[in-house]
Amino acid sequence: MNTVSSRDGTTIGYDRQGEGPALIVVDGALTVHSSGSGELGRLLAPRFTVYGFDRRGRGESGDTLPYAVDREIDDIEALIDRAGGTAFLYGHSSGAPLAMRAAIRLGRKVSKIAMYEPPYNNDPGAQESWSQYLRQLAAALADGRRGDAVALFMRFVGTPAERIDGMRRAPFWPGLEAVAPTLAYDHAAILGEPWSVPTDQAARVSVPALVMAGDASLPFMPDTARVLGRAIPQGQLRTLEGQTHEVSPGVLAPVLVEFFTAPHRPGPASPPPGRT
Repeated sequence: MNTVSSRDGTTIGYDRQGEGPALIVVDGALTVHSSGSGELGRLLAPRFTVYGFDRRGRGESGDTLPYAVDREIDDIEALIDRAGGTAFLYGHSSGAPLAMRAAIRLGRKVSKIAMYEPPYNNDPGAQESWSQYLRQLAAALADGRRGDAVALFMRFVGTPAERIDGMRRAPFWPGLEAVAPTLAYDHAAILGEPWSVPTDQAARVSVPALVMAGDASLPFMPDTARVLGRAIPQGQLRTLEGQTHEVSPGVLAPVLVEFFTAPHRPGPASPPPGRT
């Protein structure tokens, strides 16, 4: 992988493929880009220069404590500057809220954003389970129980207990434990509390934004996408038929190509970059 230095000196590992306008892929929880998850990038490479990177604390990227969301936005900005000064952003799952916050802070450096299933939940009945999860996650990480932190997340998203037990014995489990602290980055810091859609924040997105969900995904995901898409001034909503949270790159890629290559009229002047 190539590397770039972020504002705080943290080394961020990234790869680059393709030709055309820059498109940066922002991964979700526990994903390590350098582990080889590049099918989406290969499908997009004929139309874009695709940048995949290890978010801080993962894979080939370093980390600098204490964590702050703005440091992750600095990482994205460093990649945008390396790419020539402007880029599209695509964020999956908890990478989607990070991409949205980057678009707000970085102004004209971000041309458009696309988000697949940002995992907010407007159901008031889900808030207590979310708060309990965050408390238990913080306790497990504070005690150094990284495996328990990963298992806690797996249980929270509905993975059966017997499957988690099998995963804990699998060769890939130590890799998940290695990046377990970043669960707090995604969930406690970026998503935070309350768990509901941050419509006030979404209203500050000044670029075209595509919000997507699969119709075979968790029931709250399509509702979240609708609420978020309406809150963004230049928001668009797209439902992908037959797709779950693990969206197929072959289904997703042409949707992203259509959105990012479509011409658009410039909106109001972007506000000066500032902290979110």
